[in-house]
Amino acid sequence: MKTLCRSNKIGPKEGSSREETNDVSNGPLWWNMGLVLRVLLHRVSVGTKIEATMDLRESISNQTDVSLSMAKLLFLKEAPNKNVVFSPLSLNVVLSIIAAGSKGPTLDQLLSFLRSQSTDHLNSFASQLVSVVLSDGAPAGGPRLSFADGVWVEQTMSLQPLFKQLLDTDYKATLTSVDFLKKAVEVANEVNSWVEKETNGLVKELLPAGSVDSSTRLIFANALYFKGAWNEKFDASMTKDYDFHLLNGSSMKVPFMTSKKKQFIRAFDGFKVLGLPYKQGEDKRQFSMYFFLPDAKDGLPALAEKVASESGFLEHKLPLHKVEVGEFRIPRFIISFGFEAPSVLKELGVILPFSGGDLTKMVDSPMGQNLCVSNIFHKSFVEVNEEGTEAAAASAATILLRSTLSATKIDFVADHPFLFLIRENITGTVLFIGQLLNPLDG
Repeated sequence: MKTLCRSNKIGPKEGSSREETNDVSNGPLWWNMGLVLRVLLHRVSVGTKIEATMDLRESISNQTDVSLSMAKLLFLKEAPNKNVVFSPLSLNVVLSIIAAGSKGPTLDQLLSFLRSQSTDHLNSFASQLVSVVLSDGAPAGGPRLSFADGVWVEQTMSLQPLFKQLLDTDYKATLTSVDFLKKAVEVANEVNSWVEKETNGLVKELLPAGSVDSSTRLIFANALYFKGAWNEKFDASMTKDYDFHLLNGSSMKVPFMTSKKKQFIRAFDGFKVLGLPYKQGEDKRQFSMYFFLPDAKDGLPALAEKVASESGFLEHKLPLHKVEVGEFRIPRFIISFGFEAPSVLKELGVILPFSGGDLTKMVDSPMGQNLCVSNIFHKSFVEVNEEGTEAAAASAATILLRSTLSATKIDFVADHPFLFLIRENITGTVLFIGQLLNPLDG
């Protein structure tokens, strides 16, 4: 759906933890390495360490807080009755590019939302993410990972030299000159084909029919793909059907994976957290999937509220040690979810980019005074099974010419709705966040 730009005036609990007190040396490698914060972050290569500066840690911590605030709105207001998955990182990059082409109050609003000091800070952060966290780990034996940025520009316009250089150097974006005036439908199809290719076929039709027309001048898009094998895979022969309890009180039979091995679990007042590490490559990055399971079968909304309301929540709640498990089951599931981001962003205070004005640092043309963000489309996919996880996400912003308008065994039975996320543990970067309400409703 196309959105017109309009002018607006903006005026056993942890603490009494049931968690086993294992020695830290038995904890996952990412915890031991995460203690080292002094060395400058550098490009990952086989045999090298990845270590985060305090500045990068702070940036990622801020990004995580922003991510959780978006997740809360999606889970509780935009899609309260749906399975949800989205990539806050993908959306962050699109918004950072828009900020880089903005000035004045619009820029101030974007920087405030992204909790960043300046566009230089945002661009540096994006550059480090692209070159380090999001570099492919498959050659080194880790997860397969790819991230790509693309920009489509109306052929009668040219980008400002500094903006073009920024897209090339910090965002590694491919630039394509296109004819929006006469071939808008063809351009939309081209963007959708690019997204589908970059996400290994998992995200299709990112731009819906009618979202691109002759008033479109720019499209910023990105695509994220992740495929990781569990460090300890589940035995498929042990997968069996059990009841999964829905929020409405009913239940259904779904396939559950199980294991008798020790797991990274932490128990708190009202919820538990499970961490499942992916196989690690020689570059030493450590990706994990985390499951946040409320004790109460209908406790997901309250947990989502809690997760988003506490700054630094993840840093204090993730499991660091393996514990013996009693009953242990998590469901297999597939989720595909898409949404239009403006309604969420506006509720969180990002209004001016959609109302026009101040996007003047993008193009070398007086028309730059009349550019605005018409929409931001986002789609994500995740599949969790005995082998591991495959996930993808894509975001696209369309810019148009506006009109004048504990110590004992711990049970972890995920047989009711829960939250999940995929995270790189050394830097703390969150790639995907979601909620599962019904494992059979993909």
